[in-house]
Amino acid sequence: MNKVMSNKLMIAIYVLPALLLIGVLIFIPLALTGYYGLMDWDGIGEMTFIGLDNYVNAIQDSLFWDSAWHSFLLAFFSTLSLAIYLVISLILASKIKGADFLRKIYLVPMLLSSVAIAQLWIKIYNPSNGMLNSILRGFGIDNPPAWLAEPDIVLYAIFIPILWQYAGFYILIYYAALKNIPNSLIEAAKIDGANAIQIAYKIKVPLIMGVIKVTIVLAIVGSLKYFDLIYVMTGGGPNGASEVMASYMYKLAFTSNDFGYGSAIGFLLLIITLIVTVIVRKLTADKEEIQY
Repeated sequence: MNKVMSNKLMIAIYVLPALLLIGVLIFIPLALTGYYGLMDWDGIGEMTFIGLDNYVNAIQDSLFWDSAWHSFLLAFFSTLSLAIYLVISLILASKIKGADFLRKIYLVPMLLSSVAIAQLWIKIYNPSNGMLNSILRGFGIDNPPAWLAEPDIVLYAIFIPILWQYAGFYILIYYAALKNIPNSLIEAAKIDGANAIQIAYKIKVPLIMGVIKVTIVLAIVGSLKYFDLIYVMTGGGPNGASEVMASYMYKLAFTSNDFGYGSAIGFLLLIITLIVTVIVRKLTADKEEIQY
């Protein structure tokens, strides 16, 4: 094995298939997206080179920046929701009764497709006979809102099913990290008189801070490119109130048949996501990591 690993030709042969796959599925499409953004093209006919016009128009497009703002709002809310997931994970990891059952329940949304989840929540938010408004009427609210039809609240209404959809994913990550903490540290803290909150805040959370930082990056990046559930539930409406960058790109390319402009929006989405990722990684970087 050592002889094989010291042979650069053999290493290249083993790595080459993975590099080819990554190139075909990731780097080549990205390069083509940037290239198509330089064209005036409907996706079918002849392409006309127009230089950076699409990118300049995108930067000056107020609808694009509105969609970008909505994406950043989702990223902000997704990051805040990590605190909820962490608290639930801390409770589940504290050996409460039924923890195994609850952990399986939280994983159920991960087994459903985004389309199924969207259809479920459309029924829940139905202004006439939806479960949510029926409950509100039962509490005496005569005119509950039309959750997906009011521009001021639609984005917040959509965030709830997104939070529900990914709860199991992040809870599972935090739970696994918490269970990896040596029990001797917890017992020593209890002997010293620490209560459950002190143990969670001063011992458990600092020890899994590396995992928390990774989930922050995942939540932000995932929110910036979020598309499917929003598109099914509202299509970006009403009047663009729930439009995000990915759905705006899709409408331009496949609904308006402006494939060149849509590609430019998609490439800008990539650049924005990369910049945000680098900034978040810099902000969450820590020179010293707690070892146990």
